[in-house]
Amino acid sequence: MFADRFRERNAAGDAQAPAHQAVIGRRRLLIGGSAFAALALAGCASSGRTSSASGAVSAASWSGRMSLRVDSEPVQTFSALFDLRGTAVQGSLTLTTPIGSTLAELQWSPTEALLKNGSETRRYASVDALIQAATGAAIPVQALFGWLAGRDDTVPGWRPDLTQFAAGRLQAVRESPLPRADLRIVFERT
Repeated sequence: MFADRFRERNAAGDAQAPAHQAVIGRRRLLIGGSAFAALALAGCASSGRTSSASGAVSAASWSGRMSLRVDSEPVQTFSALFDLRGTAVQGSLTLTTPIGSTLAELQWSPTEALLKNGSETRRYASVDALIQAATGAAIPVQALFGWLAGRDDTVPGWRPDLTQFAAGRLQAVRESPLPRADLRIVFERT
């Protein structure tokens, strides 16, 4: 809704609108990148999970770095270090800068997903809802978990590259719908 009003002002010739639009775009990319990273990295945790005799999934802990590039106009990029704890069902993810400043904290459970960005906390019914709200597009959640488990699951518009998966590297490219997006993750279990 805010974005719609902003576009109306921009079309009306607001001189500050392009700069403000770039800030909004960067904020949306940060939130979207954080959400996408949470989902992707949660998948990394699920790929290393083990089951007990009772069927419970043990929690995993991962760290590394991720980057997201969206070939929009202007091109938007996001990169961060991460620390992930938990499973795809319930866990937490902290994204930080190389010098240790916290960019965002995400927590999720079967009943809700939280995105903490500075003093602001946003609540969502699920990680799927968080991704949809943050990026404005549906992300292939099931396929992402498959890719991170080393499976080359097919999703229209997406092309995963699992050639370096054994080395703790994953790349997934969205070719359609445009704009093209390139997600790269380097991870290790801690």
